[in-house]
Amino acid sequence: MSTVNTSHKLGNPIYPIMFAIGICHLFNDSLQAVIPAMFPILADEIGLNFTQLGLISFTLNMVASLLQPVIGFISDKKPMPYALPLGMSSSFIGMAGLAFAPEYWMILVSVIFLGLGSAVFHPEGSRVSFMAAGSKRGLSQSIYQVGGNTGQALAPLIGAFILAPLGQKGAALFLLVAAVGIFMLSKISAWYKKQLEESVSKKKKTLLSSLPSLSKKQIGFALILLMIIIFVRSFYVTNMTNFYVFHLIENYDFTIRKGQLFIFIFLALGAVGTLFGGPMADRLGRRNVILLSTAVPIPLCLVLPYVPVWAVILLLIFIGFFIMLSFSVTVVYAQELVPSKIGTMAGLTVGLAFGMGAIGAVLIGIFMDHLGVYTTMIIVSTLPILGLVAIALPKDRRGTVQS
Repeated sequence: MSTVNTSHKLGNPIYPIMFAIGICHLFNDSLQAVIPAMFPILADEIGLNFTQLGLISFTLNMVASLLQPVIGFISDKKPMPYALPLGMSSSFIGMAGLAFAPEYWMILVSVIFLGLGSAVFHPEGSRVSFMAAGSKRGLSQSIYQVGGNTGQALAPLIGAFILAPLGQKGAALFLLVAAVGIFMLSKISAWYKKQLEESVSKKKKTLLSSLPSLSKKQIGFALILLMIIIFVRSFYVTNMTNFYVFHLIENYDFTIRKGQLFIFIFLALGAVGTLFGGPMADRLGRRNVILLSTAVPIPLCLVLPYVPVWAVILLLIFIGFFIMLSFSVTVVYAQELVPSKIGTMAGLTVGLAFGMGAIGAVLIGIFMDHLGVYTTMIIVSTLPILGLVAIALPKDRRGTVQS
């Protein structure tokens, strides 16, 4: 293997496609964000307990988690450009059901459709981002992922300003978001199909990586470490997104709306961190950014349950930014570990994030029902320590790729 300059082997970035798929990611994840935003409404109006709320999140995320790597593997064998609008159509159906479902079991069925739409969108959307990236893989993946994180960050605002005043039926407004997403993804799919046809006609296949030559055993070990890092991040972020609002309500006498605004700050800074992470990794190295993202939040997370309210907002800003700094970077790192399986690696890493979030939601809900909100927050605050396994990840070469 020989080291070559990225700009020599890779083409120019296609920014309109990079931003368009990022916007569609925002649409997709804003639809998913309606579900945690609805938790306080469902707890108050329907009387669901924390375990039932956790099972709703579990159903959504496990469907997305289990199917994403499967769809990514299939699309690596046979790319499916028009799967993107079909996936958004599934989310449209799920959102319609969520808005008007009168019973708990119907809510669960609705989130299955939303999970299916997410499972289809994420590996194929990541592939489009990769195809449009040219020499800016980190930047492109950041633009793509920050769209999703921005959509997730809207959850508290959705809860505070749409669902709180309108109730469950307020979710019907997001059918418009899904409809616009279907239209945009149809256009992106046409470009995607054209790129595939040109690639076949030129018989061109570029497999590039910034990592040194690694054995299968080394690649497997690196993937295991990456999975641990994703587990830690996903479990912690799930706690903050779905359940931290109850801690704010119980221990600081917050209203639902005020608590949701604090969660928005955390998620919004997470989106900013995601945006910065990719370009930083292009310059500083992917492993270095992953290590920075895992190490910095540890002391901040440990003290968060104990601080007065004035310090909460400061800690949420820094934790949100740093813990999500590596979100797009872990996807690119996995893709460069196995560069012949772009869709599979995207499906595995993002799908694992959904899966760990699903398991985390159920466990946290059970803990809160049996141990209380405050004790659960203390337990979860110790979890980021496990992220220090990032120290053992193989170092990548900055500014170069392996061909």
